[in-house]
Amino acid sequence: MSTSQPSPGTPEARPAAADVARRQADAIAARVRPPRFPDREFPITAHGAVGDGRTDCTAAIRAAIENCAAAGGGHVTVPPGRYATGAIRLRSGVDLHLAAGATLAFSRDPAAYLPPVLTRFQGVETYGYSPLVYAHGERDIAVTGEGVLDGRADETHWWTWSGQEEFGWRPGMPQQEDDWPDLWRQAERGDPVEQRVYATGRHFRPNFLETYDCRNVFIEGVTFVRSPMWVMHPVLCENVLVQNVTVDSIGPNNDGCDPESCRDVVIRGCTFNAGDDCIAIKSGREADGRRVNVPSENILIEDCEMRHRYGAITLGSDMTGGIRNVFARRCRIGGPGLYFGLYIKTNSVRGGFAENIQLDDLTVTHLTKEFVTCDFYRGEGDTGGYPPRVTKIGVRNATVGRARRAVLAQGYPHAPIRDLTLADCAFGELTEADRLAHVEGLALENVVRAGQTAGEAGAR
Repeated sequence: MSTSQPSPGTPEARPAAADVARRQADAIAARVRPPRFPDREFPITAHGAVGDGRTDCTAAIRAAIENCAAAGGGHVTVPPGRYATGAIRLRSGVDLHLAAGATLAFSRDPAAYLPPVLTRFQGVETYGYSPLVYAHGERDIAVTGEGVLDGRADETHWWTWSGQEEFGWRPGMPQQEDDWPDLWRQAERGDPVEQRVYATGRHFRPNFLETYDCRNVFIEGVTFVRSPMWVMHPVLCENVLVQNVTVDSIGPNNDGCDPESCRDVVIRGCTFNAGDDCIAIKSGREADGRRVNVPSENILIEDCEMRHRYGAITLGSDMTGGIRNVFARRCRIGGPGLYFGLYIKTNSVRGGFAENIQLDDLTVTHLTKEFVTCDFYRGEGDTGGYPPRVTKIGVRNATVGRARRAVLAQGYPHAPIRDLTLADCAFGELTEADRLAHVEGLALENVVRAGQTAGEAGAR
């Protein structure tokens, strides 16, 4: 005997779906825990660092980290002061702790970020300039405290490489797009990563903090300003907790936090005033993403504030390896410079999948574009051989004051977007009608637009 079940869009199914999502989110929150460190301190000033803003403290910070790791771990402490430094490399068992009033001021000289290290640039593995703070293959690492990490990027240092005149670039100046075709071709033809070296004489900006193939990563309390490119970039990591961090960096491609091909990630209580997407979940790009083929999964975003600039919560556009099980709850979103609420970016060139993406209890003040956007025709459109799969997208208990549209969702005729649900959502001022094409299983339940309730829209 078979038993019929309510369809996902019916009122009797909605509480069950919401409860399942909440239980899944709670399980991630319970599973992701910060590492513990021995109660030992290694002040950088005891290793020769001087907080005068001029003395190069790179060697002193390195010595403190190496001694801490050799002793079995502990806290490398940065006292109040301004400490000039080049690249910092974390080691297993080390918590880099910045006291209130402490600032790490990073060099603007690209030579300070050599030799090249394994990194990802726009979803493609390469050997490039070291991120300002970097770890590779480590476990139990942290950057904590109340201090500031200052990347010192501006319209004359790092940002010009973006190729954007808004950030100081002028015709004839070098930029990253001069080098990108070479890296892309190497990735497409499968050249070994060791042969993809893009540092001296090249113009790929380093990310601020990158942990590569690490376990048990903890970032708490600190403030990031003036990043060269993406701010926090965990790659191929497991058990990552980003908590009570402030990103105040409105430069080109200054994404706030970009977990890429990571598992079990919690981003909690953070404030993002970013120059690009606030949180952008990624999993590699095109041929290189298919080669590595590791999704991002089991990610919880809670109690965060996203103020600026493009997407508050973004999936892609480097999502070839796929993204699943993403939950966001109790977040505050909006500002005159913020475009999208949930922004899913892919097409048949990038491919990949997004499944089981669930947002709950969002307060949105002002967006300049859509609250939810998933448009397969963005960028290269339908010109590739890898149609994406997007399914089980749910938004519940959201209040949106102002936006251009509630939803822009456009799949392909041969690869529709499936199972998109908005439930118990209220929209104030919307200036344009929703745009929907090739969406199967669209459900609108108790969705209020300017005081009027919208019913279930069905398949389109």
